[in-house]
Amino acid sequence: MKFKLTKGELKRQRDALRQYQMYLPTLQLKKQQLQIGIIHQLSLLEEKTQSEITKRRASQVWVGLFTDTEVDLKPMIKPKAIIASVKNIAGVDLSVFERAEFESVEYDLFILPLWVDFAIEELRKLVSLCCEIKVLEKGIEVLRHELRITTQRVNLFEKIKIPEASEAIRAIKIYLGDQMANAVGRSKIAKRKIEMLELTGVAA
Repeated sequence: MKFKLTKGELKRQRDALRQYQMYLPTLQLKKQQLQIGIIHQLSLLEEKTQSEITKRRASQVWVGLFTDTEVDLKPMIKPKAIIASVKNIAGVDLSVFERAEFESVEYDLFILPLWVDFAIEELRKLVSLCCEIKVLEKGIEVLRHELRITTQRVNLFEKIKIPEASEAIRAIKIYLGDQMANAVGRSKIAKRKIEMLELTGVAA
């Protein structure tokens, strides 16, 4: 790092160091909050993933019944909208799954078997769960991206900026101190010369 050996540069480096030291704790706190947020989201994702696996296994018992009917379930279980709220974690806006909304479907209850209602309801729950998992995965990805950026900034301040500013201050202070000592030394020599000249003049 290049810097000037001047009083102005000393002030600039001191101001910069104060800013770094003031901002660093905020970055460290943000990093900690992001890490906690990721752990919480991962725990929630694990819970929802296990629920999805359980529901899929349960659906295998009756889902084969659809092969004996001409029912097209896709329009009935396709979400028309995903409703989500927003939660802020360490300055990062995160989508929080609320619910999946489905179109109202009508079908002839006299033609279709009685279990179709139950099947549609259960499949909609499974689809909602899959949508929630996707929202969670996206949120974790966003938090991890922000954590990488924050960690880079913490490392930049801790390992580069603060040490560089501290070293610059030390070097400038040493240089200015040497310059002052040299100036004082030159001043004393000049003063002695003047005194000697004055004494010589008196003696003459």
